[in-house]
Amino acid sequence: MQNLSSLQQQPELLKEIQRGIEREAIRITKDGQVALDKHPTVLGSALTHPNITTDYSEALIELITSPHKTVEELLMELHHVHQFVVQSVPDQNLWTQSMPCHLPEEKDIPIAEYGTSNSGTLRHVYREGLALRYGKKMQCIAGLHYNFSLPPELWQLLPIEGNTQQEKQNVGYMALIRNFKRYAWLLMYLFGASPTINGSFLNEEQKKRLTPLVEGEDHTYYLPYATSLRMSDLGYRNDAQSNLKSCFNTLEGFAQLIYDAVTTPWPAYEALGTQKDGKWIQLNGNILQIENEFYATIRPKRTHGRGERPITALLKDGIQYIEVRCIDIDPFHPLGISEDTCRFLDAFLLYCACTQSAAFPGTGQCKESESNFNKVVNYGRQPGLTLLNQDKDISLKEWGLALIEQIKIAATLLDKAYNTQAYSRSLDAQKTKLLDSTLCPSNQVLALLQKENNHFNESITKLSQFNTDTLRVVPLNKELYDKFLQQGKESIAQQEQIEKSDHIDFATYLQQFMDALKI
Repeated sequence: MQNLSSLQQQPELLKEIQRGIEREAIRITKDGQVALDKHPTVLGSALTHPNITTDYSEALIELITSPHKTVEELLMELHHVHQFVVQSVPDQNLWTQSMPCHLPEEKDIPIAEYGTSNSGTLRHVYREGLALRYGKKMQCIAGLHYNFSLPPELWQLLPIEGNTQQEKQNVGYMALIRNFKRYAWLLMYLFGASPTINGSFLNEEQKKRLTPLVEGEDHTYYLPYATSLRMSDLGYRNDAQSNLKSCFNTLEGFAQLIYDAVTTPWPAYEALGTQKDGKWIQLNGNILQIENEFYATIRPKRTHGRGERPITALLKDGIQYIEVRCIDIDPFHPLGISEDTCRFLDAFLLYCACTQSAAFPGTGQCKESESNFNKVVNYGRQPGLTLLNQDKDISLKEWGLALIEQIKIAATLLDKAYNTQAYSRSLDAQKTKLLDSTLCPSNQVLALLQKENNHFNESITKLSQFNTDTLRVVPLNKELYDKFLQQGKESIAQQEQIEKSDHIDFATYLQQFMDALKI
């Protein structure tokens, strides 16, 4: 807390904060089924377009903003990208939930394709490997990533160890991440919006194993007090990743963990091989194929060039920003996130950066944080729920209200910097959820389903239609629409150029890519 006081004299520094969004959504037909067509050509190349790509599945579109210095500019760009997509593909809607709609058989779920270039093939084969390891249905889960960076000058004001600016920045971001791990359960309570699952997502073994799940009408499953089943054990979890635990004490320690995971064979994966019937089925048989496979609620990040490995770039040039990965799609907002949520995340992350953050002793307290997180995603709205704070029981409500009061200092600083009261109002909005759990989006989703006789797919299909129509009703400015069209054409031309420039086969390219990993 004392570190925040050092910003009192220079609040203008906070105007240099940058934030960006990556929002995923399944493209669906008007009757709520997964769209089985290829990524629409009008949207450009998924390999090279700066704003519109695909995630794991061909049907799972990803809409990306550039970094922005204000929330208003951020949401304006996100709105424009959404408008262009839904107005360019009028016969489809965007699924407005993190957990997927009714899914076809595994074999019929299309894996994302990126053309014939080596870099495009690498992306596709990586996703083939994900399907092999986790199943294709997992590839249809959607989330929202919030990217956040603080100005370099800010780290100089904080009592952070380091001989150089970048060393201070690395230490500061890792401290932010540790505090995030301690308090991320609060985000799950406030913004978790996936307490339900369509039965088609679960296999028979999962249905037997996940006994707390309640079966509702029309093959809908739910946990009565859950906040985010997307972030529960139903997400990307398996035996290989179960031992990958990072408490983020140092950048070097995190990098070593990931390096070991992407270079260490896992017997079950190794036995599958990399090719079958002349077709690539995974990049390698290691615990992780590449760094991106590491499933985490938050990551340290650095932009890197084509072919450059993320971990190598991180260690060479240092942390540039952090990526928050645990935010559910807000089903009641056309963009998947509201202005209040963005502002609360800004204040929350600033608080995490400027508050004392001791290293985790061994793995003990990190386990405590993970236990709190898992408890809230499964039972967050349960009356009287208690968590552990340094081995002592504390009610979720009491701890949450105390955190809101502490984060308020960061919100006040942001208000001062931007000459607004919007950040303080965003905290007030979240405080009401702690006082009344029925206001949480996870409860509102269950209330909607109860109103619609618990028909998950039917209810969310209607909501998706409403949200998409909201984005279609006002035509995108012609100049902006034409700009996106041109961007799409240029991205296709860029992909074609990349394909023409390849002069080695994929096996050689892949080996060179793997050899580029150095720490």
